[in-house]
Amino acid sequence: MSFLENKWWKEAIGYQIYLRSFYDTNGDGIGDINGIIEKLDYLKDLGVDLLWICPFYKSPMDDNGYDVSDFYDISPDYGTLDDAKRLIKAAHKRGIRIIADLVMNQTSDEHEWFMESRKSLDNPYRDYYIWQKGKIVDGKAVEPTNWASFFGGSCWQKDDITGEYYMKIFSKKMPDLNWANASVRKSMFDMAKFWLDLGIDGFRVDAVAHIARSTTFEDSTMDSKDKYKPDWRKFSNLPKLHDYLKEFNHEVLSKYDVMTVGEVGGGAMPKEAIEYAGLNRDELNMVFNFDHNWCNNVWDLKDPNEEIVTNLTHLKEMFDKWQTNLYGNAWHPIYWLNHDQPRVMSQYGNVQKRVLSGSMLATALYFMWGTPFIYQGEEIGMTNFPFKTIADFNDVSVKNSYHIACVEGHEDKDRFIGFTSHRSRDNARTPMQWKNAPYAGFSTAKPWFHENPNYPSINVENDEKDPDSLLNYYKKVLKLRKDP
Repeated sequence: MSFLENKWWKEAIGYQIYLRSFYDTNGDGIGDINGIIEKLDYLKDLGVDLLWICPFYKSPMDDNGYDVSDFYDISPDYGTLDDAKRLIKAAHKRGIRIIADLVMNQTSDEHEWFMESRKSLDNPYRDYYIWQKGKIVDGKAVEPTNWASFFGGSCWQKDDITGEYYMKIFSKKMPDLNWANASVRKSMFDMAKFWLDLGIDGFRVDAVAHIARSTTFEDSTMDSKDKYKPDWRKFSNLPKLHDYLKEFNHEVLSKYDVMTVGEVGGGAMPKEAIEYAGLNRDELNMVFNFDHNWCNNVWDLKDPNEEIVTNLTHLKEMFDKWQTNLYGNAWHPIYWLNHDQPRVMSQYGNVQKRVLSGSMLATALYFMWGTPFIYQGEEIGMTNFPFKTIADFNDVSVKNSYHIACVEGHEDKDRFIGFTSHRSRDNARTPMQWKNAPYAGFSTAKPWFHENPNYPSINVENDEKDPDSLLNYYKKVLKLRKDP
């Protein structure tokens, strides 16, 4: 495939839906699949022809769906398999394609594979996950390595049934799959085929950078004061995962007209992105990186009340690095934020000058080359939530970090809340603000998560009525992008 070869996903305009917070049609306070169906005409009018939908699989919801207990069924929170089929049909009728979140790195600890795996050392499913004996230190068993989890603490969890530890780079309820096991790969490939045969047009491949890991299980020598070392190199962007992705492409993806975009995070440089998505690599079509998400002083604040200041030069350098190095070598998605980032209006915009700064952000990004992805609410300038207490947060990673820092440690609780309110991914997960009505028009019942109190002034209905609104500016930008 040549770089300039026409592919539908190169011309698409994407829109990410965090399903739980998009639109509720049955009055239970949780967004659902029928809510997407009801808003398809809104999305079409915006200029969108590609939807990325966050996980809708059956799940205990420890991490809002990224802990899957059944890949072949829909969470009852969201609807039914028949609802999913209706959504696919209704979207395709409007010329809108759909990609699903493919959770490849882990399952829920309530998945049948894991429940079997933990029963005994010789269970047929034991090797579906990564188990290790603990190290003996001072006569006691401790974690096999000193590697940290992304969600705080160790990346190992002891299981009382067999006494061994399983690997979990996220939550303890999200054990990591063992991709070195051919049976695991076949099971995951079969699952992907199921959804593609149902009419899904591709996948955003979650946490794909982590499906291979160091198998020497040696302690990290990283210079860090932390007990558990945040040495992500132990399970990020390792060479072996490219063998797995080539196999996935050969066995599954190459047989369908679909697109894939992988999540590789902040650990990958353009060189690594080309290894994932290079023109003749036969792995993925493109990958998300996070380099541009934190080009400000939010991690360097000495006081949580300090002003967040954009490092414009650094931001331009980040975009230039990716736009320049990937052009001609690999396709590229462009985006401001996703469900794991704070709101771009609060990161790089000006909440008091929402329309002007939001228009600037749209103009700066959406005339770059690549496939754009808008995150729900970005088009109306939704902002961060004013968190005040730890109870205001939903994110399991925040609660884990709070426990380690403020309960087990000595960090000031108010400072923790202040800093975290700027950085938390919960900012992106408040309900979509549809109109100036109870619960922001998201639901007729109290939502699963707080609606932002600024919804009376920031909402879709208001913007639709105002020809000079941010929403209407987005429509103009996307139309011009499609038909310059």
